[in-house]
Amino acid sequence: MRIDIWSDVVCPWCFIGKRRLETALSTFEHADDVEIVWHSYQLDPGAPTTPVETVADALGRKYGGGPDAGRTMIDRVEAVAAEEGMLWRHHDSKRVGTMDAHRLLHLALHEGGPEVQGRVKEALLAAYFVDARNVADHDELRAIVTAAGLDAAAVDRVLGSTEYADEVWADIEQAQAFGATGVPFVVVDNKFGISGAQPAETFTEVLQRAWTESQQVVEMLVGSEAGADACGPDGCAI
Repeated sequence: MRIDIWSDVVCPWCFIGKRRLETALSTFEHADDVEIVWHSYQLDPGAPTTPVETVADALGRKYGGGPDAGRTMIDRVEAVAAEEGMLWRHHDSKRVGTMDAHRLLHLALHEGGPEVQGRVKEALLAAYFVDARNVADHDELRAIVTAAGLDAAAVDRVLGSTEYADEVWADIEQAQAFGATGVPFVVVDNKFGISGAQPAETFTEVLQRAWTESQQVVEMLVGSEAGADACGPDGCAI
């Protein structure tokens, strides 16, 4: 069973949603048969690569109330993250762009498959929310993703080019085609869509339903009796 997830590496609800999905998978008896593929989505495509403000400043400016209001918003989401076992430094996080981080996630999928991509995704999220690192800075990105298993030469090649940019935009267009208006956006078995960081119980219900439906067999209503007129591996009885 495949799970496709659209998210951004600077999206707090995406990290929370990831933890809640992992909680659901920890009790799902078929978890070993689940493959997760991460897709790109940019919440703030106009964000700079060189930070000029904190996330709190940016939130206060966007929604009003100044930095104090922004810090209050961060307090709320950090409290939810703590409930999922995560301690963040999101007050220190800077507003930065994520195009290069997404391109490296595509590199990870291409070079190492979903398992390696998953490690890189976790590393980027933790770097931003737990360690307050600049995930737009090339030196920082190189250190983060190579520690997660990517080849340094391949990373330098991607960062020194526009490689995988088309794949990033294709992901974003696909999310829009699905009707996603925000992230995280999860599609289970190309059939069931889940919008937002839903509770683990919701993920569990959808996982079980998707698995059950994928295992359904056709119920034979007519022609199941022996000797029915049909051709088989031994030929056709006439």
